[in-house]
Amino acid sequence: MKKLIFSIALLMAAFVSLNAQQEGQFTQFMYNKLYLNPAYAGARGIPSLTAIYRSQWIGFDGAPQSMLASFNGPFLSPRVGVGVTVSHMKIGLQRDFRASVAYSYDMVAQEAFSLRIGLSGSLRSLGFAYNEATPLQSGDQSVEDQRINDFYGNVGAGVYGTIMERYYFGVSVPHMYSNAIGIVNSNALTLAKESQHFYGMAGAILPLSEDINLMPAILLKYVKNAPFDADINVNLDIRRKFTAGVSYRLGGDGTGDSVDLLAFWQIAPQFGVGAAYDFTLSNLKDYNAGSIEVLLQYDLKQVKNGKKKMSNPRFFM
Repeated sequence: MKKLIFSIALLMAAFVSLNAQQEGQFTQFMYNKLYLNPAYAGARGIPSLTAIYRSQWIGFDGAPQSMLASFNGPFLSPRVGVGVTVSHMKIGLQRDFRASVAYSYDMVAQEAFSLRIGLSGSLRSLGFAYNEATPLQSGDQSVEDQRINDFYGNVGAGVYGTIMERYYFGVSVPHMYSNAIGIVNSNALTLAKESQHFYGMAGAILPLSEDINLMPAILLKYVKNAPFDADINVNLDIRRKFTAGVSYRLGGDGTGDSVDLLAFWQIAPQFGVGAAYDFTLSNLKDYNAGSIEVLLQYDLKQVKNGKKKMSNPRFFM
């Protein structure tokens, strides 16, 4: 049984290393940029809290579940930003906890153009909860009732810019170092490695009328030995109170990975709630009921002089 467990762990590690994205993905990425890019810290100009819960492939046993909470805002100066992110992802018996701190500095800080550079440091706890496994035979003494954990440090970097108070762009690598991860056998064989995830993002706020804005956005994702991926999104903002839209995610095994519906309601000037539902397009569509996300965003300081009404990505997103 121990050899069987070791073999399963080996296959999981190899799959994660060679064929899949290792970092969690969120459909509402436009409200969650700090998770992807440390240079976003402080870009909105106000201290802000964000929390997300995602349940992927509902009804699929052992499917990913992700939780995330982050804080970011200016520090001492509008040109300096700081941020903190904690996240937890559960896939089968795997438990992945990450915590990171971010620092950004606006190198330009002009009214028509802002260009921030950012750095981050992170700590990851990766474990397997064998104590939660159910043996095929009850009372099987060969299955150890324990949880195996290991810890890894990493660093990241990014660039984030805004143009004319209507456009934004960014590139980032949240985890630059390729740690050797996974269980190591008696022959010191490394089973898996962390892979760098390269992200590119861009978006705009395009006024269609006094009360309606079109908000297209794209997130590009590249991981070595995995297919190129992208989220393409179009949102419609109505009176700066309610936003609704649709996304298409590449990947999968044919027509794409998913089509996603999104909605965000600015309940109060400082508090908003978002939700997303993903319709699976891949071959897994016959085995799950889609994916859901819930997002909460709270600004710790209200923007003065009506600046919240500006068509500026640092306030809208």
